Amino acid sequence: MLTPHTPSVLSRRRFVGQLSAAAAAIALMPRMALGADEPTKKMGIALVGLGSYATNQLAPAIKKSKHWYLAGVVTGDPEKGKKWAKKYGFPEKNILGYADMARLADMPEIFAIYAVTPNSIHAANCIAGAKAGKHVITEKPMATSVAECDAIISACKAANVRCLVGYRLHYEPHTQEFCRLAREQVFGPFMKINAANAFDMGDPSDPADYNWRVNKKLAGGGPLMDMGVYVIQAVCMAKAEAAPVAVTAKFGKVTHPRLFAEVEQSITWTMEFADGAVATCFTSYDTQVSNLYAEAAHGWARLEEPAFYYDEPFLTTSQGPVERPKVIHQVAQLDGMANEILTGGPSLAPGEMGRRDLTIIEAIYAAANSGQKVAVKA
Repeated sequence: MLTPHTPSVLSRRRFVGQLSAAAAAIALMPRMALGADEPTKKMGIALVGLGSYATNQLAPAIKKSKHWYLAGVVTGDPEKGKKWAKKYGFPEKNILGYADMARLADMPEIFAIYAVTPNSIHAANCIAGAKAGKHVITEKPMATSVAECDAIISACKAANVRCLVGYRLHYEPHTQEFCRLAREQVFGPFMKINAANAFDMGDPSDPADYNWRVNKKLAGGGPLMDMGVYVIQAVCMAKAEAAPVAVTAKFGKVTHPRLFAEVEQSITWTMEFADGAVATCFTSYDTQVSNLYAEAAHGWARLEEPAFYYDEPFLTTSQGPVERPKVIHQVAQLDGMANEILTGGPSLAPGEMGRRDLTIIEAIYAAANSGQKVAVKA
C-alpha cells in the first residue's frame, strides 16, 4: 500500500484533544492465557512481505504498539530477513519463505500474521496463515476478487481465527468522529457526497522502475484498487457502512501509455444508495488530491487535505472545526485490532467489510468497461 505524505504546510492545522476511552468490559480469550495482572502482555506478529509499507510504517508501529511485538517475517529474500531479525530481535528460525508458511503452526510465539504483499498474493498468504492457526490481518484491498475474499473468510472461519483488513482510518479519531456524525445522523442522513483520493506516480523513463501497482497481474487493477479503496470506504462511512445499490463509471484519459498499458490511469464513478443518496468519486495515479465532503439537510462535514493520507486529517463541519487527538495511524490500528482479538468483540474492519468493498470495485470496473449502470451485488 502506498499513500503519500502531504506538504508540510498542513502542520499548522493541528488540534489536541482527549481521546475517549472505551467503556466495554474485557473478556480475554482463553487461548491467550492472560491473567488479570497481565492486561498489556504483548503478542507476537509476523509481517508477510517486507516492502515499503512494512518497512516504513508497520514495523515502526509494531515497535510502538502496546500489544504487539515483531516475532518473525515471511519474505522471498532470506538475507533481508536476517537483517530484520537482527534489527527487531527475533530468532532467525522465524524467517520463513512464502512456501514455508505452514511452519507457522509450530511457532506458538507468533499469534497473528499481517499480509503486506502485492494484492494478488493476499489470498494465498491469508489462507496459509489461517491454516497455521494464526489470526489474519491483510492490507487493503483484501484481495483482487470477491471469490478470493470468500476463500479467505472461509479459511479463517474453519480455523476459528479472526480475519481483519488493514483499514487504518477506522481507528483514526477524526475519521471516527465523522463516522459518528453519519451513524447518529447529527445533520440528518448524508445525501450528497464527494470524495477523491489520488497521487502522482510519475512516468519513469526505465520500464524496470515501473511500480508493481501498474502490473495488473499483481495489483488486480490500477488506482481504484489502491487509492480508490479509501474513497469507497469513506462514502460507505458517510452512509453508516451501507453499501451502494448501483454504480456508474468512466475511465480517464491515458496520458502515460507506457506506464498505464495494463491498468487505468484514473477513473471517475458514482455510487447510488437505496435512500437516494449519490456520491461522486475520483481516483488517479497522475495527480494529488485527498478530500471528502458529505452534505445533509441540516449541515455538512468535510475531511480536508489530507483526508486519507498518513498525516492528521482536518475535520470541520457546518458547526465549526472538530478537535481530536493526533495519532500514528498504524499504531492506533494495530492496538485497536489487538483489543478486538483479545476481547473477542466485533471488529471495526472485519473481512466482511473487505469483501463488501471488492463487490463495489467489481461493479465499478464492470460499469466503466460497459458504459452502463451496474447493480452492486449483495
